[in-house]
Amino acid sequence: MTDLQKLSLKIAALTAVASAALVGCGKKEEPAPAPAPAPVASAPAPAPKPEPLKIAFAYVGPVGDGGWTFAHDNGRKAIEKEFGDKIKTSFVENVPESADAERVIRDLATEGKNKLIFGTTFGYMEPMLKVAADIKDVKFEHATGYKTAENMRTYDSRTYEGAYMAGVIAGKMTKTNTLGVVGSIPIPEVIRNINAFTLGAQSSNPKVKTKVVWVNGWFDPPKETEAATSLINGGADVLFQNTDSPAVLKTAEAKGKRAFGWDSDMTAYGPKAHLASAVINWGPYYIKATQEALDGKWTGGTNAWWGVKEGAIDIVSIAEDVPAETKAKVEEVKKGLADGSFVIWKGPITDNTGKVQVAKDATADDKFLGGLNFFVKGVEGKVPGAK
Repeated sequence: MTDLQKLSLKIAALTAVASAALVGCGKKEEPAPAPAPAPVASAPAPAPKPEPLKIAFAYVGPVGDGGWTFAHDNGRKAIEKEFGDKIKTSFVENVPESADAERVIRDLATEGKNKLIFGTTFGYMEPMLKVAADIKDVKFEHATGYKTAENMRTYDSRTYEGAYMAGVIAGKMTKTNTLGVVGSIPIPEVIRNINAFTLGAQSSNPKVKTKVVWVNGWFDPPKETEAATSLINGGADVLFQNTDSPAVLKTAEAKGKRAFGWDSDMTAYGPKAHLASAVINWGPYYIKATQEALDGKWTGGTNAWWGVKEGAIDIVSIAEDVPAETKAKVEEVKKGLADGSFVIWKGPITDNTGKVQVAKDATADDKFLGGLNFFVKGVEGKVPGAK
């Protein structure tokens, strides 16, 4: 091989090495592969929404009675507003105080699957007590009664406080000094109201007397109208009632007399006759009972009796022609009932036979009031069935 050939070979070798080096230097480095993303933990499934507490009401009258049942239904609506979808309410109206009451209450507990049941009249006591004994996982509440069980309790309103305040007005507004009361059923609750109404009237007019006509039912507009008419024919010019419809107020309106609304504001049923309405607000108690059931704090075997102090009783829509001093006296009584400084059942209280029932300066307790079966001085007649 000539020297020239050797030189060519060396040049070619060097050129190849240089080319390789240049290619190596210019090669782009591949990026490292990205790490695999960490697995995303799946969110826990939301807890199932608890089923609403099912609550039922048994009503003795129609929800449109304008009085007692209307007031209870307003209480039912109050808990719907307060608790929303946490509860589900229902009601059955016009449930008679008879064997039908047991059937309805039992159906509400079994077929309706209600866990809290309110029975809203005195005559449901025994039927509800029987059903409560059979169905232990349901909570039962009975209005105006006195018997309880481990899963049944009672609640009531001090309606006599509203009756007393109405009496204060009646005593001032009567021109004949004769007041008339349409009575429903002669049980202590109703006797208390008649007596309290009379005591209130006597506080503003010692000359008044009270006549009573019984209809032996809670809601019977024709009989209530007949009773009101009889009282007016007997000289009464201011009427009071312990019945559930506005028939008494309507009768007073038609005959140019005065009267009161009862349990609910009845102004619209007789605006010219209406002196005031003694009303019940069941909402506060129903809200309390429902909250206890939702919280698992409901207990049976107890009795609640709420009045002005608890916001359950009031007198509203007092007529414009009631004197200012009488309105002021009503407000004073209301304030005293709220703070405990005024007591309605403070002696001396004498019945209409002359017997002292509450001694001077003594105060009747709730046990006494719960069994009250006499008329106070000033009420004519005798309590039906009383000895």
